[in-house]
Amino acid sequence: MAKLALLRHGESQANAANVYTGWNDVPLTDKGRRQAWAAGENISTAVEDFHPTMIHTSLLSRAIETANIAAEAAGFLYLPVAKTWRLNERHYGALRGLDKDVSRKIFGKEQVLEWRRGFDAVPPAQGSPTIDRRYWGVDPQLLPRAESLHQSQLRLLPYYEDEVASRLVAGEDQLIVAHGSSLRALIKYLEDINNVDILKLEVPNAQPIVYDFDQELNIVDKMITS
Repeated sequence: MAKLALLRHGESQANAANVYTGWNDVPLTDKGRRQAWAAGENISTAVEDFHPTMIHTSLLSRAIETANIAAEAAGFLYLPVAKTWRLNERHYGALRGLDKDVSRKIFGKEQVLEWRRGFDAVPPAQGSPTIDRRYWGVDPQLLPRAESLHQSQLRLLPYYEDEVASRLVAGEDQLIVAHGSSLRALIKYLEDINNVDILKLEVPNAQPIVYDFDQELNIVDKMITS
C-alpha cells in the first residue's frame, strides 16, 4: 500500500481579490503562507506512516511556495521536488485577471457557473498561448489558450501515470501540491466522479487530502485533514 497526499496552495493574492487566476503567476498572501505552514504541520502530525519520496508541483509560484513552506513544516525539505506545467491550474483563457462578480454581470450566472464548475465547458480563449521562459521546453502546440476541466485532466494524466502512479505502485508515498481545478480534475479521475457530481466538488486552500491505495491503486481509504 502507498499514500498520496494532495494539497491545494494557500490563499493567493488573486484568491483574496476574487479574480480568475489560471496561468497568471501570483504569490501567496501572508494568510496563504500561514495556511501552507499549518498544512505541512497537519500532514506530519495527522497522517500516520506518511513518508513521501517526492513532491510534485506546478510551474506557478503559489504552488511552489506552498510546497516549500509545507515541506519545511513537515520536515520534508530533503525531498526532491518535480515541477511540471502539467500540474498547472486550469487555463481560464480571456477570463484571467477578471473579477468573478464582474464576470457574472457580463456573461450571466449560469454561463459562469458552467465555465467554472462544468467538466467540458471552455471559457473564452485568450489571443495567443502564454509566452514565458518557464514553458520554453514545451511544444507550443500543447500550450492552451483556454481549457475545460476535461482538457486540464487530459494534460495532467500523462504526468500522473508516468511520474506519480508508477511510484505509488512501487510502494512509495507521494505528495502533490497544485491548484483547485487541476486537483479537481485529478480527484475526478481517482474517484471516478461523474460529470454531474463534479460540479459540487470543492478543494479548499491548504487542506490536505490523503488517499491510501492498494497494490492495484484501488482507493482503500481517504482522509481530509483539518
